[in-house]
Amino acid sequence: MVVDQSTETGIDRIFQALADATRRDIVSRVITASHSVTSLAEHYDMSFAAVQKHVQVLERALLVTKERRGREQLVRGRIDTIGRAAALLQAYEQIWAQRALRIDKILVEDTHKEKS
Repeated sequence: MVVDQSTETGIDRIFQALADATRRDIVSRVITASHSVTSLAEHYDMSFAAVQKHVQVLERALLVTKERRGREQLVRGRIDTIGRAAALLQAYEQIWAQRALRIDKILVEDTHKEKS
């Protein structure tokens, strides 16, 4: 089984964005409820500008969206993008499961040959 990544636009950006622990934490926070960038920044030992840059990376990867509400920018998670990443990982998991089954089948066949 070959995993077709040609239809997965931006999948590299998604995984690069999720490679950082702070960005994964931001996604966890905004996937359940919207947060302002200011309220997100309160959770991290870094500057507001640094948190804003993390949010920009997530936004480019389509993991979050930002919406202006008055003076604040609300950040929301995009479950559809997370679903695309999960689907790719599930495809890889299926490949490995099939390989494990083939190895098991070979081992069983070898055991039967040794007993004969």
